[in-house]
Amino acid sequence: MHLGQFRRREFITLLGGAAAAWPLAARAQQQPVMPVIGVLYFGWPEAVAAFHKGVNEIGYFEGRNVAIEIHWAQNDSARLRELATDLVRRQVAVIVTPNGTGALAAKAATATIPIVFNTAGDPVRMGLVAAMNRPGGNITGVSDLGMLLAAKRLGLLHELLPKATRFAVLVNPNSQNAKSEIADAQGAASSIRGQMDILIASTSREIDIAFADILQKKIEGLLVGPHSFLQSRRSQIVTLAARHAIPTIFAFRDFVEASGLMSYGASLSDTYRQLGIYTGRILKGAKPADLPVMQSTKFEFVINLQTANALGLEVPPTLLALADEVIE
Repeated sequence: MHLGQFRRREFITLLGGAAAAWPLAARAQQQPVMPVIGVLYFGWPEAVAAFHKGVNEIGYFEGRNVAIEIHWAQNDSARLRELATDLVRRQVAVIVTPNGTGALAAKAATATIPIVFNTAGDPVRMGLVAAMNRPGGNITGVSDLGMLLAAKRLGLLHELLPKATRFAVLVNPNSQNAKSEIADAQGAASSIRGQMDILIASTSREIDIAFADILQKKIEGLLVGPHSFLQSRRSQIVTLAARHAIPTIFAFRDFVEASGLMSYGASLSDTYRQLGIYTGRILKGAKPADLPVMQSTKFEFVINLQTANALGLEVPPTLLALADEVIE
């Protein structure tokens, strides 16, 4: 065979193979890039499945038409800024963060990537949004009102302990909402003519010290605020409350599931579902500035009767009737 003919046939063969490959390459290029949701957690939340449920309701399913990349700060608030910056560098489609500290870190990291948050405090006072109805900028989310429920929690605790007059609230002083939480708790105490001591803790060692103060000051009932740090030390706090026999009410039901006495606060599963819904709407083209900050509407009161019995407390029927769930 003549060399020229061979090369001509070889060229035609290669050309045919390349032509067959072109439609495949074209189809690959036409396929939309799967959007990535970057989730910024302070600690590992039990309600993460509820977030997926909310996203699913809007038509997004992980691995099918959306990817979810989780950044976990391992209960270290100092890492949140670094992790938020990493999500921005990866150019995720949306940043979701279920706590106020993470929201502030995300907002500092980007003014363009949409951010969906949950916070226990007032997002306007925290500087997250301009207004609840018109948040403005690239950020919106949910406020679960956790920091504004001290009066309700104290009222429930006082119904269990009607003769008690001296209470305390455990607060993380590094929280953006610490001052307002303290003022709310003190105001609640004055309404029942009681005294409210302020205990602060931002480390495990300070939690131990706070409980030692409870014994020294003869505190009769304790409120634990809705802080990510305190939630991350759930086992330690519940153990100390049992060891020192101090009746305690918490903001989250997972404390009660871990043998804490009582909790009152927004349903985290419902809140995470709302975060998922907003995230899905943004992926479909909605702008955060046009999505009002939602306020939690589903709250739950949980009592652990086993813990009450261990503390020698008789829970009145009126309180049991108010409970959304009683753990026996």
